[in-house]
Amino acid sequence: MTFILKPLPPTADLETKAVLRKAASAHRYLAELKGLSKTIPNVEILVNTLSLQEAKDSSAIENIITTHDELYKEELFPEYAGNAAAKEVQNYVLALRKGYQLVGKTGLITANHILEIQAELEQNDAGFRKQAGTALKNAQTGEIVYTPPQDPAAIQALMANLEKVINEDSYWEIDPLVKMAAVHFQFESIHPFYDGNGRTGRILNVLILVQKGLLDIPVLYLSRAITRSKPDYYRLLQKVRDEDAWEEWLLYMLGAVETTAQDTIKIVKAIGSALGDYKQRIRKDYKFYSQDLINNLFHHPYTKIDFLKRDLGVSRLTATKYLDELNQGGFLEKQKIGTAYYFINKALFKILTEE
Repeated sequence: MTFILKPLPPTADLETKAVLRKAASAHRYLAELKGLSKTIPNVEILVNTLSLQEAKDSSAIENIITTHDELYKEELFPEYAGNAAAKEVQNYVLALRKGYQLVGKTGLITANHILEIQAELEQNDAGFRKQAGTALKNAQTGEIVYTPPQDPAAIQALMANLEKVINEDSYWEIDPLVKMAAVHFQFESIHPFYDGNGRTGRILNVLILVQKGLLDIPVLYLSRAITRSKPDYYRLLQKVRDEDAWEEWLLYMLGAVETTAQDTIKIVKAIGSALGDYKQRIRKDYKFYSQDLINNLFHHPYTKIDFLKRDLGVSRLTATKYLDELNQGGFLEKQKIGTAYYFINKALFKILTEE
C-alpha cells in the first residue's frame, strides 16, 4: 500500500510508557547540559565552537566530507582554502546561526524562517519544491523507497501544519522531546526542498530545543549520533511510513538526545577546564593577559593576527608579538597558509577533534 503523508498529529498515541521513560531520562541530561552551559562566561564560545562540530557532522551524513583543519581554515582564510566541501559546511554554520537569531528575535519557528535557513544553507532562493519528480532512493541499491508529496499545494499545506504544531503547544499537547522527534520525521517526509532537506531538518532539531526552553543556546546536536547509526536512522524513518512504527523511531531519537547530551556535557566540561587553565597560566606569566584575549583564543580553535588586533584594539605588531609569545609558551601552534600565519589553540583543538 502506498504511504500518504498526513498532517500531524498522528492518530497513534506516541506517549507510550517506554517513550515517556526514555524522554524523562533524556530530559535529565538536557537539564544538566543547560545548567553547565551557564558556567562558561562567554556563551559565544560554546555556540561558535560546537556549531562548527555540528556543521561537519551533519554534512558528513550527506557525504559532504571535510577535515577539521579544512573547515577551520575556511572560516579564517576563505581566499586560500578553496575547498568546496569546507565551503558547504561553512554555509551550514551560517544557516544554523541564522535560525538561532530568528528564534531569539521572534520566539517562533515559521515556514518562512525555515525557508530562510535553507536559503542560507544552499545559497539560493529556490524555495519549496514546485515540480514533481523527487524520490528518495536506497543508497546501495538505487531502489525508490519513498516518494514524498509531489503537489506544491500539498507541500505548502503540510508545512503550514508543521508550523502550527511547532509553535502552538495547545494544538498538540505532548512532551517537547517527543514533539521534536515527530516533527523531524514529518519534515524529512515532506522533503519540501530540492536540496538541503536533511541538513535543514537537523538544524530544526536544536532550534526546537531552544524554542521550548530546554536549552538556552544551541549546543546539543544529534548529527554525530545519527552518523554513527545512519542505517538505523533511515530504516526507522521508513518503518514509520511502512508500519506506523512510531515507538521505535521515538526511542531511537530520544536515545540520541540522551547520549548526545552526555557527550556534550563532557565536551563543555573539558572546554571549561581548558579555558580556566589557560586563563590562570597566561594571567600568571604574561603582562598582556586580558579577558578579551581569552575570549579570542576560545572563540574558535584557530585565530590570526587580524582577529587579535580587532578584538584587543592593539596594533598589528603588538598582536603578532602576543601570539608569538603564546606560541613559544606552548599554548598555541603557529602555522602558515599562503603568505599568512594562523595560530591553533592546542587544548581546544584537541577537545573538538577527539572522537
